[in-house]
Amino acid sequence: QVHLEESGGGLVQAGGSLRLSCATTPYTLDMHAVFWVRQAPGKEREGTSCISALDSSAYYSDSVKGRFTISKDNAKSVVYLQMNDLKPEYTAVYYCAADSGLGQCGDYLQRPDVLDYWGQGTQVTVSS
Repeated sequence: QVHLEESGGGLVQAGGSLRLSCATTPYTLDMHAVFWVRQAPGKEREGTSCISALDSSAYYSDSVKGRFTISKDNAKSVVYLQMNDLKPEYTAVYYCAADSGLGQCGDYLQRPDVLDYWGQGTQVTVSS
């Protein structure tokens, strides 16, 4: 069973930075692609970043490219999301999610609702 737990959210001013962490069960990162998905109030879930299992290839949505960096530490079973130059419209609950075990990001960044495993989310609030 895959367990995901996010941490690191909070309140930050526009232009600031935050680093989110997603702690996973051991060996999860060897098999599963992991995603960061956000959901703003009244809006649909939006996939922002993905890191693949085998070669740690990283993918980003156009809305965060150049601002977000996803990385992972397989030995610690943790995925990170470094967020820089934050904007108020990035205010959302950020979820860590994983695929079924194919290990590739595929097109799931564009359709995150099909992902199989989810954390409880962490709130990120960017003030103007």
